[in-house]
Amino acid sequence: SPQAATSKSPTAITMTDVETSIQPGAIAGGTAATILCCICAAPISPNPSNTCSSCLASRSDVTRGISTEATLHQCRGCSRWHQDAGKWIGCDLESRELMALCLANVSGLKKRKNEGSAGRVRLVDAAWVWTEPHSMRLKVRLTVQREVEAGGTILQQSFVVTFVVRNQQCVECQAAFRQGSWKSLVQVRQRVGHKRTFLYLEQLVLKHGAHRGCLSIETFKDGMDFYFPDKGKAARFISFLEDVVPMKVKSSKKLIGTDDKSNVSNYKYTNLVEICTLCKDDLLFLPKKLARHIGNISRLVLVRNISNVIHVIDPLTGQTGNIESDAYWRDPFRPVVTAARTRLTRYVILGKDPVYLERNVSKRGVNRKQRSKLALITAARESDLGSNDSQLEERSHLGYLMKSGDVCLGYDLRDCQMVDDEAEEARNGGKFPDMVLVRKLYGGVAVGEADAAKKRVFRLQRLDIKTGEEEQKSGRGKKGKKDVEMENLDEEDFMQELEADRDMRTRVNIYKSDIAVSKENKEGEDGSDKNEDEEDDDQKITLDELLDNLVLDSKPDAEDGAILGETSLDGGQGMMFVGEGERAAKDSIGYIGRDEALNIEVRDTAIPVADNIWGKEFLEKNGKFT
Repeated sequence: SPQAATSKSPTAITMTDVETSIQPGAIAGGTAATILCCICAAPISPNPSNTCSSCLASRSDVTRGISTEATLHQCRGCSRWHQDAGKWIGCDLESRELMALCLANVSGLKKRKNEGSAGRVRLVDAAWVWTEPHSMRLKVRLTVQREVEAGGTILQQSFVVTFVVRNQQCVECQAAFRQGSWKSLVQVRQRVGHKRTFLYLEQLVLKHGAHRGCLSIETFKDGMDFYFPDKGKAARFISFLEDVVPMKVKSSKKLIGTDDKSNVSNYKYTNLVEICTLCKDDLLFLPKKLARHIGNISRLVLVRNISNVIHVIDPLTGQTGNIESDAYWRDPFRPVVTAARTRLTRYVILGKDPVYLERNVSKRGVNRKQRSKLALITAARESDLGSNDSQLEERSHLGYLMKSGDVCLGYDLRDCQMVDDEAEEARNGGKFPDMVLVRKLYGGVAVGEADAAKKRVFRLQRLDIKTGEEEQKSGRGKKGKKDVEMENLDEEDFMQELEADRDMRTRVNIYKSDIAVSKENKEGEDGSDKNEDEEDDDQKITLDELLDNLVLDSKPDAEDGAILGETSLDGGQGMMFVGEGERAAKDSIGYIGRDEALNIEVRDTAIPVADNIWGKEFLEKNGKFT
């Protein structure tokens, strides 16, 4: 009957009635309500599986399918790490990038194709674990969560994954040890009799890191060769050269081999980069059309600086102008007097008077700052002192730097031979000044000390350059010794240019020498101030411009590579030692120190997650991995 069907026996009690009668949080005699584990009958707090954590951990493995050992490959030459598909990336130890690379090599963390959301593993935290520096091991402590029961119980477990570091050469380092492995060659040439331009170009390459990816660099009498493993890196290097020097490029390619079946050909590319023959401090006699085009400037100008354009200045009025690279290559011209050491004359300043120019409407106006730098200089050749009383008076754009007793370099146009017939006619007609001052000399060079180069307060970093075959053949005879002497003289001239040009020093990296460090310490102890005359000279090199921490015992370009145990935290140019865990703290990654790492367990016991919420304990943690 319906009444019999709906009636219950007084002794029939279902499990549902027990569960509904015992509510979680119910207090009986001051003790929280508990239930018995369905496996071991231990009293536990109510949970969806009605099972204690020990029984859950014994019945289900949260970390199943997750590898606890993996292998990472690092290139010993460039210290980069292998990512995938032949890609190599640079990562510092304990960095965020290296952590991402390690997690990508742990199998079982990613969601599988046909895996449901119920049994999926979720990574909630990752931290570095201290290892011995030379153990070739990396350890990461991972914390994962997994839903193990249909009722929705989430277990959490922490375990340690060990990564074995193996040495493997990257493609670029392999190519560096093979002969003829380059794919693209950049030949940089300048048809001049000195190498000051290439010394300046070398410093620009070092500062901007344009040589990264280059297999090798060779030097020749009139230029340098850069070998690259592919065409793209050579194109980036040529793009860098276009931004720093006036140049033109001629490209060619040579067929090495071809596969007719796959229609694939192998080429070697050669790029000839020719730099303009104009250099800093060269004296020019511009064509009339070009002089009118750049502001109706005087035809007799001095090359002030070289960048992607040619910066010129009128030494008599201070008017400046720029010659574009296209304009120069459209109609190339030579300097009437090159800035060679045999063409420069040493002058001693005897006095000066300020000069104020009236504004010329037909010319581009000279700014007030440049106009105030003009002065009427009274000077005499250093070789004439004591033998005759010959003096010269001329206006100069460097007048504001000069004072009585200073020594400077300049051109003596009275006895100088011009390479241009039109310029020779203008000089004979009295249109040229008797002298043109180029730059001021500082330090021991002005006094004429023999060891002036050793007493400089700064030094430069150099590239690791190989000598070409032609240089090696010439180095066996007397000509090779002469070439070495000429290179040393070119380097000395370049250092003098840096000392006298503040704008030029801002484009390169200059480092403190041992003399500068001792001088700085001495000034700090004495507390002496600069003289007023030195403050007026804005071109003189100061200790504030110099950088620290040039490694002298390493290779010429060792700073660009990875130094073991050292890294830069602030991204600056100086290198500093980083302690254990500092890089991880900067990237907001957990780090387990040496003492804790010795007592850490390889695999912790699985525990239920509080309130069954994914990653609740790590929601407020910075730098979490989810």
